[in-house]
Amino acid sequence: MKQTPLHAVHVSLGAKMVPFAGFEMPVSYPEGISAEHKAVREGVGVFDVSHMGEFEITGPDRNAFVQRVTCNDVSALTPGQAQYSGILTNDGTFVDDCLVYRFEDKLMMVVNASNIQKDWDTIVAQKAGANVRLRDISDETALLAVQGPKAEALIGQLTSLGVAMIPYYHFAQGKVAGVQCFVSRTGYTGEDGFELYCRAADAETLWHALVGAGRAAPVGLGARDTLRLEAGLPLYGNDIDDTTTPYEAGLAFIVKLDKGAPFTGLDKLKKQKLEGVKRRLVGFKMTEPKTVARHGYPVFLDGTQVDIVRSGTVTPTANAAIGTTYLPMDRAKPGTKIDIDVRGRKGAAEVVKLPFVPHRTKK
Repeated sequence: MKQTPLHAVHVSLGAKMVPFAGFEMPVSYPEGISAEHKAVREGVGVFDVSHMGEFEITGPDRNAFVQRVTCNDVSALTPGQAQYSGILTNDGTFVDDCLVYRFEDKLMMVVNASNIQKDWDTIVAQKAGANVRLRDISDETALLAVQGPKAEALIGQLTSLGVAMIPYYHFAQGKVAGVQCFVSRTGYTGEDGFELYCRAADAETLWHALVGAGRAAPVGLGARDTLRLEAGLPLYGNDIDDTTTPYEAGLAFIVKLDKGAPFTGLDKLKKQKLEGVKRRLVGFKMTEPKTVARHGYPVFLDGTQVDIVRSGTVTPTANAAIGTTYLPMDRAKPGTKIDIDVRGRKGAAEVVKLPFVPHRTKK
């Protein structure tokens, strides 16, 4: 089991450690998932997400190369800007979702921890004659997500960078608490916040500057999941995988068919757009009292199983049992009634509009 550079810190805080994507990770701290969730919605919380993967791409063909291996338009980025994107199969389904960061002299792709090797192999296989150098910098890179309405004020006290001036999905490079970082206005919670990338050796210094009484609460993977689900943000392996396309997942905005460069999955996605998408990811709320739908439970529409619960739990802000599933396109709209098999008993649910909780990210 791998460990992040902050493993000892989590243990000293009394975190409940669990295996996740090959890492031993904190699922929650003694305060508990609900308190951690509320800290992010109402104040500020810090997540150790150093298990995430980072690939650095340098060389003269770097932009053209990443343009080919991802579905969004890299040429639309200026240095200091990031975009959400996908690495796709030839069928137009997800190998992974990712972030692409454009620097003056390089690009960086950030991928899910569980997919680092698969993503690396997929990208390297497409290198062909491209004049690029690829480096997997995952192990030397730490990542702290500082999320919540008070994130800007907290980081602002620790840096001379004008963090208030960093727009959503942009980043700046400089020192935070004396640690060289790049500070990205991105996140996975639906709240305003930043993701701080630094050298693994500096992670502990940065953590202690951010987390503590009167500063940020430590937040584990449990609340990370409840927060992202309320925000309607997809999780690879649940809501999206190698059987789902961006169009089906409601992520059409990351597909640029006419970006002027062929990319993996382009032909299949063109065909799907032309012929029409047959199913769509929706959010639902359980209407059956005291019933929770969890990942993998069968989902029925008019008595016929149509899918499984992709994500499902009870979340603190929505204060309800919520989840996601795929429904046929003509029924994928708020108000549609579905049934979920909860351990042998049918529970009623209703499709609702996503996200479950409105986003409060800075524009």
